[in-house]
Amino acid sequence: MVRSVEIHATARHAIRRFSREVRNDLGSALMKLQLGMNLGMPLSRPMPGIYPGAHELRFRDRSGIQRVFYYLAAERAILVFHAFTKKTQQTPLAEISRGRRRLKEMLNEAL
Repeated sequence: MVRSVEIHATARHAIRRFSREVRNDLGSALMKLQLGMNLGMPLSRPMPGIYPGAHELRFRDRSGIQRVFYYLAAERAILVFHAFTKKTQQTPLAEISRGRRRLKEMLNEAL
């Protein structure tokens, strides 16, 4: 069974600003997740500091480093809850905090 993908509105807006190359790679990664494949490093890694079950997809192109946070444990769909371009090696705490808030918004919508 193929799972659906739900994308937070602000994540969708950020993804639209990514290069075509990164958007294509993201689409491919999301399709693999929908089919139940497990993605590992270097493409995906767990982000338990955001929330148990949260992960990040990692992309790089000429314009920089892009990250897309997603959550697999929701029954209704794969939740893509945050996307941004990184400017530093370490993920900024502000991005982690935004990600937490947006995931909670999406999880609360289901209740």
